[in-house]
Formats: sequence, structure tokens, C-alpha cells
Amino acid sequence: MVVNNPRLINLLSEEQKADLASMEKQFAHHLEYTIGKNRFTLKNEDIYKALGHTIRDFLIDRLNFTQERYREQNPKKVFYFSLEFLMGRTLMNALINLGLYETIQEMLRGIGFELTDVLEFETDAGLGNGGLGRLAACFLDSMATLNVPGFGYGIRYDYGIFNQIIANGSQLEMPDHWDADGVPYEVVRSDISFSVGFFGHTETRVSGKGKIQHDWVPDETVLASAHDYPIPGFNTSTVNYLRLWAAKSSEEFNLDYFNHGDYMKAVQDKSISENISKVIYPNDTTEQGKVLRLKQQYFMVCASLQDILIQFREFKYNLKELPDYIAIQLNDTHPSIGIAELMRIFLDNEEMDWEPAWEIVTKVFSYTNHTVLPEALESWRVELFEKLLPRHLEIIYEINHRFLTDVRNKGVLSESEIQQVSIIEEGSEKRVRMANLAVIGSYRVNGVAALHSDLIQKTIFQPFTKVFPEKFNNKTNGITPRRWLLQSNPSLANLISKKIGNEFTTNLYKLKDLEAFVDDADFQNDWKQVKFTAKNELARIIKSETGITIDPHSLIDVQIKRFHEYKRQLLNVLRVIALYRRIKENPNSEITPRTVIFGGKAAPGYYMAKLIIKLINNVAWVVNRDKDVAERLKVVFIPNYRVSLAEKIIPGSNLSEQISTAGTEASGTSNMKFMLNGALTIGTLDGANVEILEEVGQENIYIFGLHTEEVFRMKEAGYKPSDFIHQNEDLHRILLMIRENFFSLGEPGVFGPIYDSLFYTDNYLLMADFRSYDETQNRVAHDFLDGTTWTKKSILNVARSGKFSSDRTIREYAKDIWKVPLLDTIPPQTIYKLPQN
Repeated sequence: MVVNNPRLINLLSEEQKADLASMEKQFAHHLEYTIGKNRFTLKNEDIYKALGHTIRDFLIDRLNFTQERYREQNPKKVFYFSLEFLMGRTLMNALINLGLYETIQEMLRGIGFELTDVLEFETDAGLGNGGLGRLAACFLDSMATLNVPGFGYGIRYDYGIFNQIIANGSQLEMPDHWDADGVPYEVVRSDISFSVGFFGHTETRVSGKGKIQHDWVPDETVLASAHDYPIPGFNTSTVNYLRLWAAKSSEEFNLDYFNHGDYMKAVQDKSISENISKVIYPNDTTEQGKVLRLKQQYFMVCASLQDILIQFREFKYNLKELPDYIAIQLNDTHPSIGIAELMRIFLDNEEMDWEPAWEIVTKVFSYTNHTVLPEALESWRVELFEKLLPRHLEIIYEINHRFLTDVRNKGVLSESEIQQVSIIEEGSEKRVRMANLAVIGSYRVNGVAALHSDLIQKTIFQPFTKVFPEKFNNKTNGITPRRWLLQSNPSLANLISKKIGNEFTTNLYKLKDLEAFVDDADFQNDWKQVKFTAKNELARIIKSETGITIDPHSLIDVQIKRFHEYKRQLLNVLRVIALYRRIKENPNSEITPRTVIFGGKAAPGYYMAKLIIKLINNVAWVVNRDKDVAERLKVVFIPNYRVSLAEKIIPGSNLSEQISTAGTEASGTSNMKFMLNGALTIGTLDGANVEILEEVGQENIYIFGLHTEEVFRMKEAGYKPSDFIHQNEDLHRILLMIRENFFSLGEPGVFGPIYDSLFYTDNYLLMADFRSYDETQNRVAHDFLDGTTWTKKSILNVARSGKFSSDRTIREYAKDIWKVPLLDTIPPQTIYKLPQN
């Protein structure tokens, strides 16, 4: 294989030509010897695999260079602990960040293949459930881009969240074996593994120094094996890594069982041990599921802390210096058992006294909270905890005892407040409150949007603010523009670059320069064309995925996110029913054509969320087959929502639905992705919507509904949804259609629980907000008809989205929390040569 594309050759320097020739040799080598193909049998899938291995070689070289650089400079490092990393597809992102996309595209065209077709063979790494995991992925991208010595730690689940199938309108879950065909960019570190224990008992002894020491003797041991995923920064030499742990049995095969004829038992222990990393979020409605979930959390932090301490000790520092060189960020409460584990290591393995050990621990960890809902704060039954992690429970009891004694001595809390801050929740069933452990054991606690950070201090963590006023701060979430603009919407990125240059790729605030062109008619036309092209592509995808034909000229109204009642997809579909009914009753009325798109997964055990998905699909079935509304309203549920699908939906969207009940969404990041791609937001004053409003101005966003304080007051006063239903004839008739089986003729009564919930309880105040939402949607429909004004609003949304870059968020974490440097950038071309052999 040779470089045979004249157009590409003319664009390259002599050095780049040599590099490309070398890359083609590597690519040809992997095609023939790694994939086992020749030029007569090549398919797109083979090209993808060979290309993945070629880029892996490239990444490993830079990864090794980065590690050598860290070894020489010995900076403080950040370790991001998360049970979720929703990475999506990796190869295209790597090509963009490495600056190789166009080069590889032309190289493949030279042999008769299109890169866009090849990239479709990569399966999403669905190792997360939603925003929490996607945020972690964006943060890793930004840390590498900013040259922060930052690394992710998580679990290498064999199966992702699940593949969603829609059958008879209902969600069905199928296994997501995301790595079934191999992962070419994965680096298996067979030399890095650690033992992780479970169950057992503790023993007491007297050490050689005359101190009473405790030893944990586990009954079960599992090995954690490291798998690395290189994380390249954009336009820099830095490549960090995400290290995921796979569970391996410490005993591959029990020969004793085998010799006695019990062949199944001989491999049973291996199978049970390796269940730990089989699937993300096991069903925890059963005792077995709860045990497995807690096992996963401890498995991850135990292996990660061992790995971190080994790296630290390579430099032979005293453990007292650990906070000067190590920062660990807990992404939600899932990894907070790490606080007790590090104490166990110091107390039992290192034989440290309590006070110095605790001082070190509380200077290493920081904690990000992701919820204001008390019921969403993780807790475990003491009985289960004691069974699975007996030594850790002893340590947690001691942490709690010392903390409560100190609080009582200070006299800053009442007795009822002391009960609230206790790690142990008393009652008929004692529980370990993991969020309280995280707050007490961390030196910083942050929320993820200004409103959210304020709310957690006023509600769930209010007593803690009296004890630790200095701990709490805000770090508004962000998204990486490399994934969510350069990769997902290259046409828009190119249009922007032609006008203002490409500095916005690493300084999103530069998008502000677009405001100078908001009244430029030619630029407006170019903007409209880019958006319409994206809408056409979205229409093609919808036809392919669902068989539904949509009008790309219509208002594309999108709500794509995890299904939960507080996110209020139900409010959206109620308004769809209202619009449908109005068209039916007034066929000649002027209606702005609208396509309403839903996407998202409900947790397998979340009955109401799954019922809402069924209602949406049943409504879509009725609406899309009704000729009276054919040109004016379409409803689409796109199944199996995932990162790669979001990258295709968001560029083609006009309206972004961010309609959670005020005071329930921590931040949201889909709102930022839509904004960056020129969609306008309709939403409540919740999460980061508040800050989006501040940035774009009220004339460029559609805000409706109750404010947080009004929500609280209404609930305290005794909210009755039936009052709002009786006052609104439109709403009353919509609910009757649901109750009287208009959308479920073949399954009478199936949506009764939805009707009952809305009429009698309505925990998330849909009935109270419906009128405001409906009126605001009418205003959206009116404004959309003025194409020039809408386009100006779209341009201004992009121009004012600079704050919502994850680069800005990571800079704030690095400066305010982690105290880590942003190392100087070394341009890629000065440190990397492609192999010549």
C-alpha cells in the first residue's frame, strides 16, 4: 500500500509525507497480521479494526511520552473516581484530537473507502447511564487538553447499560455486549492487578510497638485487572488514560472439585467472582443485587487506591506528603467507600495512629454531589455492610463517633441536626449514609450548577454548612466542544471557523465574536443552510431507525435524556395530546408544523418511567397515522438512545426541552449541547438553565413555570393537582382521553396509573405548570415562523455558550479544589515520529 492520493500529497509537508507513508505501513501491517485480511477480502469493518490498532499505536507512543514527562516533573495528579464513564465512540474523537481526521480520510479514499462509513462500525462504550457518566467523559477530554495530569478510574463492565428495543410501544431490555468484536484501542495491562477482599471477619492483635492493631480476614478474594483507554488532548502531546478494572477470579479452576466429579462447582467460584464487572447497575431490588452493587463500588476503589499508592511510592515520599501529590475526586457517592478504605490502609497496613491518618485522608478526597433529592442519596443497610465489609463498618462507626463528639463539643448544632449529619441513620433499620461520609471525609464539596450548589446548602446538607462552611462551593458543569461541536457538527464548526478562526476549539468564550455577524444577511443564510442540512440528515436517520417520515422544514422539538418522572417527559407528551386534539377539532386552524422527538432509556425496574415511554409510543402511533394532522404534527420515539445517536440528533434540533420541575435537576448538560449547536431552550428555572438564561438573555430563551421557591411553598401548603385540572378544560379533556383508553384501545386501563398519579398526587407538579408550558410553546411556534429572528436567536445562543465548556469547569476544579498545575503544552509535531519499520 502506498500514498497514492495526489490531492493529499500536495497538501502535506515533506515531514508529513514521511509520517503518512509510515502510518500507511502500520495500517497495512495491522490489516494483514492483526486482522488477517488481504486486499481482495477487505470490508469496512476490517478497515475500522486495522485503523483502530494503528491509532492505538500512535496513542501509546504519546501516552508513554506523557508518562515520562510526568515522571520527570512529578506534578500533583488528579484521580477521578466514577462508577460511570459514558465514553460513546472513541476512534473519531481520537482522530480529531490528534489532528489526523482529514489525513486518514484522504488515506482511506486512496484505497477506495470512506472514513465516515468505517467509523459506523464502532459500538458505543455504554459504560454509564446518563449525564453523570457523560460528564466524566467530558472531564477526561478537558484534563488532557489542558495538560492536567488527570486520570479516570472505573469498572470495565462486560455489558453496558442495555440495548433498548420498543415492542408494542413498550421498552424491552436486551444485553449490550459492547466489546463483542474486540476493542482495538484498549490496552490490557496484564501486569497490573490487585487483590480485593469481601466478607470475612476482623481480628485484633498487639503490634511490635505495643499498639492494638486490627486485621481484616476476607472470606472471598477477587482480582482486579487493569484495562487502559488512552485519552488524547486536543492539539497537544498529552495523552492521559482511563483505567477500568475487570474482575477476575483469584482461582481459575478448583481442581479438588473437579477431581471429585463436580465439574460445575469447579468453575462456579470463578463465575461468581467475575460477576462484579459483568453489568452496570445490577437490579438492586433483590438482596443479591444490593450485595453485587456494593461489591462493585468497593472493588473499584480498593483496586484504584492500591494502584495510586504504588505509583506514589515509586518516589518514596512519606505518606504525610500524599495530599501534596494526590487529589481524588469522588463523582457522586458511589465511590465514597474509598474514604473508609484509605483509612483502613493507613490504620491496619501502615499502623498509623488515627489522627494523622484522618488528617491525610481529609486532605485527599473531594466530593461532587449530583442530586438535591433526599431519596436519591445513597445509603446501605448496616446489616448488609457489616456482612460484606466488616472492617470498614468498624472504621465508619469510629469516624462517626469522633465527628459527632466534636460537633457536640462545639455546640453548633441542635440534637435533631446532629441526627441529620450522622453517618448512621437510626431507626428500625439502621443505614449507612454514604453522602454524609463523603461530606465529612472530603475537604471540598461541590454542586454542579449555581442553583444546585445553593440548594444543597439550604436543604440536604444545611446542617453541615454550620460545621464546615468553608467546604462548600460550586462548579457548574460543562461539555467538551471537541465532541459536541467539532465531531457532532463539523459543518457548523467550519462555518464558525471561517468567520472567527478556530481558537474557540480550546477557548469557547471566543464564540462571542460571532455576535458581530448576527445581522449579516449572508451569514444568516449560511447558518440556515447548515441547520437545514443537519435537519435533513436527522430526517434520514429517523426514517432509517423508525420508518417515520418527517418534514425537515418543521420545528424540530427534541427531548432526549434518561427517563425519570422529575424530568417530565410526561408533561411534553400531554402537550402533544393537547395539540393533536386542537388540530382535530379545528382542522383549518393555522398550526406551525412540528416534529416532537423523544429518546431515552428507563431503568428496567422503574415502572412509571417505562409506562410513560409506552404512552409516548402509543400517542405517536395514533398521531402519525391520522391524515388530519399529517402535515402539521409528527411524534417520534427514537429507540436505544446513546452518545453516538445524540451526536446526530442535536445538530438537527430547533428546540431543546429542559422542563424538569424547578429544584430537581442538579445541572443538566444536554441543555448545553443543544445550545452549542444552535437550538433554543424551552425550560424551567432549574439546574444550569438559570445560568443559560443569564448568558443568552431572556429574549433568546423560553422560560416557563414555577420557580424553586414557589414549588416548595406549593408543596408545603398542600398541593392538589385536581384543582388545576378542574380550572383548565383543555387539561381535563386530555386526561380523559388517557383514562378512557383513546391511546390504548387494545389494552384498556393500561394508562390508569398515569391518570391516577396526575390527578391525585402529581409529585412533580405537571398540572401546576401545564398552562404556562402550553402558552410558552405557543409563543415558540409563533416565533419560529419568523425565520430571520429565529436564526438570530440561534446564532446568539451559540455565541454566548462559552461558559459551558468543560475546559472552564476543569480550570476551576484545578485552581480551586485540586490545586494542580496546567502544564505547558508541547506541540504534537515536536515529540512524535511515526515508526519507520
